[in-house]
Amino acid sequence: MTNNRCFAGLVCDCCYLIPLRLLERLSGSGDPNLASAAARTVRLTASMQAFRAQLSTGAPPPTAAVRTGLRRQVFTCSGFDDLPGDPARSESDPAVADPAVNQALDHAGTTWEFYNQIFKRESVDGHGKTLTSSVHYSQNYDNAFWNGQQMVYDDGDGRVFQNFTNALEVIGHELTHGVTQFTAQLLYRDQPGALNESFSDVFGSMVKQWSLGQSVDEADWLIGAGILAPGVKGKALRDMANPGTAYDDPLLGKDPQPGHMKDYVDTADDNGGVHTNSGIPNLAFVLAAKAIGGRAWDVTGRIWYVTLTERLTAQADFLKCANETVSVARDLYPQDASIANRVAKAWADVGVLSAPDAAVSAIALAPAASRAGAASSVAAIAEAAKPRRRKSKKG
Repeated sequence: MTNNRCFAGLVCDCCYLIPLRLLERLSGSGDPNLASAAARTVRLTASMQAFRAQLSTGAPPPTAAVRTGLRRQVFTCSGFDDLPGDPARSESDPAVADPAVNQALDHAGTTWEFYNQIFKRESVDGHGKTLTSSVHYSQNYDNAFWNGQQMVYDDGDGRVFQNFTNALEVIGHELTHGVTQFTAQLLYRDQPGALNESFSDVFGSMVKQWSLGQSVDEADWLIGAGILAPGVKGKALRDMANPGTAYDDPLLGKDPQPGHMKDYVDTADDNGGVHTNSGIPNLAFVLAAKAIGGRAWDVTGRIWYVTLTERLTAQADFLKCANETVSVARDLYPQDASIANRVAKAWADVGVLSAPDAAVSAIALAPAASRAGAASSVAAIAEAAKPRRRKSKKG
């Protein structure tokens, strides 16, 4: 059962890249410097969540003026906790000596260009909001987050995490939390929260793929590949194509992400497992994108974008998202029933849609002339397992 409690009963918490379960694990490590940094991060997270609860997070009214064009500001906190910090670089300024400032500005620009060129969106709120970032936040702070108004990055502890501005997909991920805030407003808890995280991974990965001109088969589907410090046994924070394989490290533990509903983790940790269970919808997107082929943002990404911005509401769960993506695929591509069929099969393969439901949905949504072709895939869809859930030992 989904628990939809959240701060103020309305809005999601601050949306963090690193789950608190990892930070809590690190705070109990035998390394005093690492434990201190992790514990400090957890404390600051709690205070930031209280601040986030006081913010107005709704989208601008439809009648509000839309500002066109890219606007960016980067501030530096210089190791202090006050936001936004001191001005470091703005839209028309040349590059500065601080790499973190330049990365924050450049990657925010690439993310803005992706949303604007592919989906005709004017910034995260659709109305031209200035993209504000702060770097060098606090000291030994192990995270990056969207606080409802802006992006915030620290430099990491140097032992496990480093250079949070280094990975384009991380900045794309966090700015997508802003898009979600101003559209679906998915609650940051349980399945809605896992969808919140998944949409950020999906679009963060697509921003990187778009910037590199990659097809779905060329993409690495990794989130946070550039922020793990040397010596950490892992390739990234998450592997969308292979949930549960991103890392296996003595300090971090083993990546706990499931890729199927039979392994869904019921837990009170991490706001109900938002960073853990996001592996399931992540894999559904990858499977759909690979089945459809080409470039992820052309077809599959467009389906997910319309679903997020037009079809989902705050309490949407995995089943709602699955059904809506199939419906959107039907609406966007009415002359090609195979697209909706492949989306349905992807959700069946991760156990969100049962096999018979996925097959019936794909056929029912297809135009009459194409239903025979959709029906030919029923046998393949029927091989997908039905969803089951397991409870974690903790929580």
